[in-house]
Amino acid sequence: MTPFAIAGIQMHVSALQSNVEGMRHRLDVLMARFPWTQMVLFSELAPYGPLPKFAQPFENEALAVFREDARRHNIWLIPGSMFEKTPEGRIYNTSAVINPAGEVVAKYRKMFPFRPYEAGIDAGTEFCHFDVPEVGRFGLSICYDIWFPETTRHLTSQGVEVLLHPVLTGTTDRDAELAIARATAAQFQCYVLDVNGLSTGGVGQSCIIDPSATVLHQSGGQEDMFPMEVDLGQVRRQRETGMKGLGQVLKSFRDRSVDFPVYDRTSGTDDFLHTLGPLEIPRQGTSAGLDVASPRRVAADMATPFDAQSATLAPIAGKLVNG
Repeated sequence: MTPFAIAGIQMHVSALQSNVEGMRHRLDVLMARFPWTQMVLFSELAPYGPLPKFAQPFENEALAVFREDARRHNIWLIPGSMFEKTPEGRIYNTSAVINPAGEVVAKYRKMFPFRPYEAGIDAGTEFCHFDVPEVGRFGLSICYDIWFPETTRHLTSQGVEVLLHPVLTGTTDRDAELAIARATAAQFQCYVLDVNGLSTGGVGQSCIIDPSATVLHQSGGQEDMFPMEVDLGQVRRQRETGMKGLGQVLKSFRDRSVDFPVYDRTSGTDDFLHTLGPLEIPRQGTSAGLDVASPRRVAADMATPFDAQSATLAPIAGKLVNG
């Protein structure tokens, strides 16, 4: 058994003022109540909220105080993520990993900004994993990244055993995202620590999932701090013998007989994807993706002259045509 104590902090996030002191206060409370905690994860964009106008350089005042907090509490600390503004003016959604010595040992830029809604946010291209000595290998992905299994495939192929997943989901797809988090744990035989915020930081429902897709903890819609001791030995055992002695999916992928041409952009395999139209926010009344017949076309198909009377009947005809 290789036990390690990880805590998520689900808290209210303001969009218009700094949340840094609130994060630090909750961290102090967590460590006073559960001093055995060894790693803490906050939600996506927790320090300064979801507005890119508050983007900071990577080295900033908040990161400096979080480094001091990690030293003071002797913990690994991932303070969610922040919008990072580079000297060139690019903006990334960036997470930092701070070790118990207060050193930033890794940084990660979100690979899949939630486009088209997060227009103007650049995509990162580098994966992030780091080792906790004598414990195991951890990896980072941020929110929408988990919808693309290639991100977790890459991390777990490099030995990641715990996926740290800060999110900011305040939309009606949260239930789907939780299903994806469970599926990710099963597919890649890893722990998933999924931490959402509240208010402008999300709808909560943070969770910890083990490598057999069992939900070890599920928050509700209120503030929560949830330390949990995970056993990385379970990850290693399951990767060798399969989930419940059954599917050994990582080894099956390793021993696959096929390479996937869809990943070769010159292969033409993804031609269908190029028929889907631009990546843009839907407009009111859009019929994109639907084979919607116009009133004039319905009238023609019914061999009825298109006059005032047929136009009056068109909505009914359209209902019959389109179900």
